[in-house]
Amino acid sequence: MQDFEGKVAVITGGASGIGYGMAEQFAAAGMTVVLADIDEEALPEAESSLAERGASALGVPVDVADPDQVEELARRVLAEFGAVHVLCNNAGVNSPDGPIWEVSQEDWARVIDINMRGVIHGIQTFLPHMLAQDSEGHIVNTASAAGLGSRPGISPYVATKHAVIALTESLHHDLRAADSKLRASVLCPGRIRTPMMAAHLERAGQDVEEAAAGYLLPRQVGELVLEAIREERFYILTHPEGEKDRVKGAADDILLGRNPTHSPPIH
Repeated sequence: MQDFEGKVAVITGGASGIGYGMAEQFAAAGMTVVLADIDEEALPEAESSLAERGASALGVPVDVADPDQVEELARRVLAEFGAVHVLCNNAGVNSPDGPIWEVSQEDWARVIDINMRGVIHGIQTFLPHMLAQDSEGHIVNTASAAGLGSRPGISPYVATKHAVIALTESLHHDLRAADSKLRASVLCPGRIRTPMMAAHLERAGQDVEEAAAGYLLPRQVGELVLEAIREERFYILTHPEGEKDRVKGAADDILLGRNPTHSPPIH
């Protein structure tokens, strides 16, 4: 997909963090951006901030864990703009810290409903409309560098991010088999300066400003996503060196028949 001017992008979790960073770059490329987010307080500020820069932006309160709300989002977007060309299933949450046997059923359900089912709801709701348009388009699903390996202490998060990578790979194959003009990518962010990452650092007792000094900014991630869409590149790695080490470590564990090792840190 090369032409972004006048096209429409829908971004879940779009009012802050990586979602807003993508919205900034899409808007700068001439797209209309729809910010879907459960945070109703953050939406007006995000929408007005983009509008002040001349962007066409719409904020819509949505809980991606509820398929009915995602359906209503699609109806509203199609009624107002007539089409969707880029869909970013980006909304996500962290999981509680601790060993897997201490994670409650409620916490498991919450993380699965948002991180995994939220992506599925977006695909199943918007993709039929995007296919019917018979035009170029792109779906970007946000996973995580944590989905490329393994680590202790955040099992629901790791499990759901592995699932997002796998289901996006399946989506890629399905689109190719259908000879569709649509393409898919999976975003695997590492250390990004987002509210979610700040909350994680605070829980770990770290000074956020000091610990996150070298982290990428969300708008930088947005630049990488826009570039990947242009290039029709499937894997979007924000920290390629560290993330490829994670993949190699996991693959070597399998190929060498050894027990799983901890993934290397994300650089």
